Amino acid sequence: MRLSAATARHLPAGVVHPGYDRAAQRRGIVHIGIGAFARAHQAVYTDAAMAAGDRDWSITGVSLRSASVAEALAPQDGLYTVTERGGDGERVQLAGALRDVLVAPQNPSAVVAALADPDTRVVTLTVTEKAYQLGAGGALDLAAVRASGEGLYHYLATGLAERRARGLPGLTLVSCDNLAENGAKLGRAVAAWLDETDPSLARWFADCCACPSTMVDRIVPAATAVMLDDAEARLGLRDAGAIVTEPFRQWVIEDRFAGPRPRWEAGGAQFAADVRPFETAKLRMLNGAHSALAYLGLAAGHAHVHEAIADPVIRVTVEELMRWEAAPTVDAAPGQDLTAYADALLARFANPALPHRLAQIATDGSQKIGPRWLAPLAINRARGRRSPATLIALAAWLRFVRAPADDPRSAALMACWRGGAQGVVDAVFGTRGLMPAAYALDADDRAELTRLVRDD
Repeated sequence: MRLSAATARHLPAGVVHPGYDRAAQRRGIVHIGIGAFARAHQAVYTDAAMAAGDRDWSITGVSLRSASVAEALAPQDGLYTVTERGGDGERVQLAGALRDVLVAPQNPSAVVAALADPDTRVVTLTVTEKAYQLGAGGALDLAAVRASGEGLYHYLATGLAERRARGLPGLTLVSCDNLAENGAKLGRAVAAWLDETDPSLARWFADCCACPSTMVDRIVPAATAVMLDDAEARLGLRDAGAIVTEPFRQWVIEDRFAGPRPRWEAGGAQFAADVRPFETAKLRMLNGAHSALAYLGLAAGHAHVHEAIADPVIRVTVEELMRWEAAPTVDAAPGQDLTAYADALLARFANPALPHRLAQIATDGSQKIGPRWLAPLAINRARGRRSPATLIALAAWLRFVRAPADDPRSAALMACWRGGAQGVVDAVFGTRGLMPAAYALDADDRAELTRLVRDD
């Protein structure tokens, strides 16, 4: 029997149900990129807000490409379970904030209608770094956006134009992706596209909309067939959208909105004037360590994060990268304890109840290693400190991309290997290398990286 609004009453007694009447809530949020992370993070915070008494913040999800989430959740009336597993056991919640999922290529007009709906006040996004289509200097790649046809910026521009034509208020666009200053980058990218296509709409966007920056943190492994079968055995119902995650979650949001917002603080969200210290710590310490675990762990034959962090050789490198190379580059906010943060991260990585696949983390490395590894490496170099653990991780990544990889620059990276170990280091990290000039390594680091690659 499939999970749905009609069958949810058959769930085990310990499952926590939404603390509000779903049918009485209008849709107030459009979420673009409705994957597992969004459903385990933003949707859970929104559930908490409506359970605390907020009204009309249900979510319309949008998938920009795949129909898989819509196909999984449509028969379930948007319902799915979130299982939190940690050292203290597990907690299962029936998430009710998501009402429906639109597949943009199948029904683009419905996406625009959702964005232009008078009830919509907030748009959240988890579209991954590459979907922002930013060039090497961080500016929007206008040619790539034009070539993409209907995509993120086309939908946003059309929806915003419809709102302006109907005299509706602007929207708050909340990026929840792992980009430094994600809100500012999203705002500049949307403005650049509107300047190109409709300058008057660009002015309306600047006056009426807001793009606050955020920091999001929760480890959410991709679902597997085994995970779904396990959920069915525990729940007594088939839940094609079941999610297993860790108990920890964090969301820090710049307190800058164009209009009303949900009381996400009811679920533990923090609102701050400046989220940069939090996002920098997360990008360089958590995400940076995750990437190192992925490439070093896969090379050592491990499949999951908890296996890689249990490898004593890998743990030493990852802990050094996190504590002594990444943390010193973070200008912590008052009360932000980076030592305690590192302790908590190591404990989270070691959680065996959460089989987080290294292959999932290893995707799109060329888009991730800049802010995660190369930015702190450059800061340390400018301060007279070397970064040996970061170089070990970089060597593992270079060896990883020697073969075809799930990376938008896979072909170019493989081509860099034509010159062998010396050639690939110069081709990727030289002054005219594949990575942006700001991330070029000095001669000493290139020599050490070449040695590490060659010694494999």
